[in-house]
Amino acid sequence: MVEAVVAAPNIHESPWPLIVVAGPTASGKSSLAIELAEALMRQGRAGEIVSCDSVAVYKLMDIGSAKPTPAERARVAHHCIDLYWPNEPCTAGDYARAARTAIAAIRECGHVPIVAGGTGLYLRALLDGLAPAPVRDEALRERLREREASHGPGYLHRLLRRLDARAAEFIHANDTPKLIRSIEVTLAARTPQTEQWAAGRDPLRGYHVLKLGLAPERERLYERIDTRCEQMFARGLIEETAMLRDKFGDDCRALGSLGYAQALAVLHGEMSEAQALAATQQGHRNYAKRQGTWFRRETGMHWLHGFGDEASICDEAIAMARAHLEA
Repeated sequence: MVEAVVAAPNIHESPWPLIVVAGPTASGKSSLAIELAEALMRQGRAGEIVSCDSVAVYKLMDIGSAKPTPAERARVAHHCIDLYWPNEPCTAGDYARAARTAIAAIRECGHVPIVAGGTGLYLRALLDGLAPAPVRDEALRERLREREASHGPGYLHRLLRRLDARAAEFIHANDTPKLIRSIEVTLAARTPQTEQWAAGRDPLRGYHVLKLGLAPERERLYERIDTRCEQMFARGLIEETAMLRDKFGDDCRALGSLGYAQALAVLHGEMSEAQALAATQQGHRNYAKRQGTWFRRETGMHWLHGFGDEASICDEAIAMARAHLEA
């Protein structure tokens, strides 16, 4: 299945190859990234994976984020997982700085960085950079939290749609921390956040990037999403959420993430487990649709029409990686 990959050039040559594996949730990004890394390794050119996931950056949030298993991490080195405690903030800029540091270290070892994940904003921050962002305004943040509480769920998302409709497309209505940050950035600059993204960026330099996008057929993807969510609940998502709540409190920012928010509702007696599962499945299907919209706007994406764990897709991706390294 694996074709020969050219020998590694001197590590000080520029640009250095970098591979991106992007796509919607449950499309097999992690599986494909591991296959690529091991294919390179077998040919003397090791690959290391840099996670690009806004939930996997948090410690203890293992089941709901579908992190690579310990066995998978033993096969290939992974970076940018378990960076923060769940009650600590992590912005796209924070992620980009950590990921760029990891990528530079991988390069110094003479290895190939493979960025894999589905958080589009984090990927954009890493590759293209972000406009300078204002400092946190705690008074504004508290007012926004109070208004969400008084007006009910969905208020902040409706407000963001009025301020910056495009930003609202890519932030889930339950993701209060990201909604507040987007509103905060827009109000501080009096310019929509998405317009600010296009100005004052600091793009990643010195790398030759190959972007691979997974695009499986939608109905098959939705089936996988539903199965994955069932497995999360069966593996103990509610118990993991209870542990996080006990350690960090009900208002822990990361517990607003998909799956955790629904599990928390079960713990509060607001949903049955069956209702929480159905809501989680629907939420992930909606998220997958938004991810597809985001990544279709990425320039230079090479689309692979299948799942990352399919042999034909692995073969196609490895052939592209081989040609990319030769270039």
